[in-house]
Amino acid sequence: MSAIWALCAALLVQPASAEDGYDLWLRYQPLPPAQRGIYAPSAAQLVMPATSPTLVAAKEELLRGLNGLLSQAPATSERVSKAGALLVGTPQSNPQVAQLDLGLKGLTPQGYVLRQRRVDGHPTLVIAANDDVGVLYGVFHFLRLLQTQQPVDKVDVSESSRIQLRMLNHWDNLDRTVERGYSGASLWDWHKLPDYVDPRYTDYARANASLGINATVLTNVNANAMALTPTYLHKAEALAKVFRPYGIRVYLTARFSAPVEIGGLKTADPLDPQVQKWWQAKAAEIYKIIPDFGGLLVKANSEGQPGPQDYGRTHADGANMMADAVKPFGGTVIWRAFVYSNEQPDDRAKQAYDEFVPLDGKFRDNVLVQVKNGAIDFQPREPFHPLFGAMPKTPLAMEFQITKEYLGFATHLVYLGTFWEEVLREDTYRPRKGSTVAKIVDGTVHNYARTAIAGVANVGVDRNWSGSQFDQANWYAFGRLAWNPMLSSKDIAEEWLRMTFSNDPKFVEPALGMMMKSHEAVVDYMTPLGLHHLMGRGHHYGPGPWVEGGPRADWTSVYFHRADANGIGFDRTRKGSDAVSQYAPQVAAVFNDVKRIPEKFLLWFHHLPWDYRTKSGRILWDELVYRYTRGVDTVREMGKTWQSLAPLVDSQRHAEVAAFLKIQEQEAKWWRDASIAYFQTFSKRPLPSGFAPPEHSLDYYKSLEFPYAPGHH
Repeated sequence: MSAIWALCAALLVQPASAEDGYDLWLRYQPLPPAQRGIYAPSAAQLVMPATSPTLVAAKEELLRGLNGLLSQAPATSERVSKAGALLVGTPQSNPQVAQLDLGLKGLTPQGYVLRQRRVDGHPTLVIAANDDVGVLYGVFHFLRLLQTQQPVDKVDVSESSRIQLRMLNHWDNLDRTVERGYSGASLWDWHKLPDYVDPRYTDYARANASLGINATVLTNVNANAMALTPTYLHKAEALAKVFRPYGIRVYLTARFSAPVEIGGLKTADPLDPQVQKWWQAKAAEIYKIIPDFGGLLVKANSEGQPGPQDYGRTHADGANMMADAVKPFGGTVIWRAFVYSNEQPDDRAKQAYDEFVPLDGKFRDNVLVQVKNGAIDFQPREPFHPLFGAMPKTPLAMEFQITKEYLGFATHLVYLGTFWEEVLREDTYRPRKGSTVAKIVDGTVHNYARTAIAGVANVGVDRNWSGSQFDQANWYAFGRLAWNPMLSSKDIAEEWLRMTFSNDPKFVEPALGMMMKSHEAVVDYMTPLGLHHLMGRGHHYGPGPWVEGGPRADWTSVYFHRADANGIGFDRTRKGSDAVSQYAPQVAAVFNDVKRIPEKFLLWFHHLPWDYRTKSGRILWDELVYRYTRGVDTVREMGKTWQSLAPLVDSQRHAEVAAFLKIQEQEAKWWRDASIAYFQTFSKRPLPSGFAPPEHSLDYYKSLEFPYAPGHH
């Protein structure tokens, strides 16, 4: 009998049912009965006229959430008539909202308030905004409070986004492949559109709206001109109709040579009158089909993409030509600053700054220049891009990468909120101390009239959307930081864990610990001390510090680590490439000084001897071995922690995460061993005492090939 009772007890502590991750952070699982009783009054009555598609969507979400969380739906009525009512809407949609002093005048567009008020003598929770999208966002905020078991009896919230345009960039191709995509094929089924609209598109819109994401770029920056043909514009129109009620505007990428490829012209020269007329006509065509079309995202003269420099023109010439075409319709052109010249550079890190700073102030007022967080290419860790703060007359948009191109794809648990927070909090000192990257991007420092932030999406057709359960956290964290770049990455991670898995402190605290140390772990086992660009060629899967040769030196690993018998690292000091001088003098002085530079950037800016003494007291070679090993050990600890949480997580998601952590541990060890085996051929030094040698020979690691790695370019 005791065995039966033990089995029953074990079943009681198991989660009720398995989950596959489809519901993301919008699970709306029933709150514990005790908690339900606290929040139940908030579901007594709902006064919310649904006078627009957006308000209909907001009302449906509210009812869905309350039904799930509280296991009861509020009665709906036209006026507040009992205690515990929910009063929701705008002054235009809801007469009782119009009668209250809620502080709506201080909100920016899409902002909202949550206030406790007495309405006709009854205690009432009010969710209000000046526009319908703001109401939708307020509803999601309210449901987030319930999901994370936060008190609402005295709620007093006023929220306005710090950044106007908060967008996902999908690197999706028309054949449904996804460049650097690790979660299956593209969500957009172009072949079936516009006649079949997958219901999943609505769930995608709901997830984005819950975070305040208000724009999506449907197509790859390595653009296909066909995306701008009538056939595909009508397909995009079908998606725009789905997204519109959720406050999301559609953007497309524009191939600069489209006038030649689909327009029949002989040139795409931006100063050619025929080319200008072609883009003007194309803009008119687009906006006739999609009246609220957001605009065009352009990658030009980078990695072989066509652009204005092909005709001896500048980036400003190209961007302004397109900006003039979309301006009559309220459109925006987002011009990417990820460029590097066809000539062999002395330091690729300097290219974007050199090309764009001379153009400051020369772009039209409806152009944003989109800048990656660092100057190379979404490396595991990079110093902030020197362009931030250097173009006071040109709005700069931040570009983060949510998909983990250089971070182990979908199988490595890497929470990126900590890294993004690190970048956003960096002080550019331009024009003064306190001019952080976040304050550049949100327009505070330079009074930008337009502000934007973009994340390269990690969404695909995988049932869990992002390829793994924990990669959902990066989509979530991007959206939350896009709304307010000053939020704490730790608070965001805790929110996500509570909404996605459990509010149980026995789960939240250990899982939060895993997330908060995960990024540092991957930097340790891939690119410690400021090393960068060490991955396999082309597919970017696994270690490849030996990669050399090919069409460009700056597409190789040896170009960036510069290891030799004398030491390792890229000299970007004033005695080297002088990339440090692209930063403000206060920042440059720190990066230039080997004694002052943060060790996380040490080898990014300095080429140092193998016997250089690091801050730990270890010589550089020993410190590298120590950090490579520490990264592997951290992943192993994460795996043990996760195993201990099995009773607190549904079995299906727990098993998937556990399997992926095993893969991560194996691949972290692969990175460690291959990197040590390679760099030891230069250092000629033994491993420090107590550290295991690589499991295989260097020749073995160099022989590995992965022609079908996912997300291949």
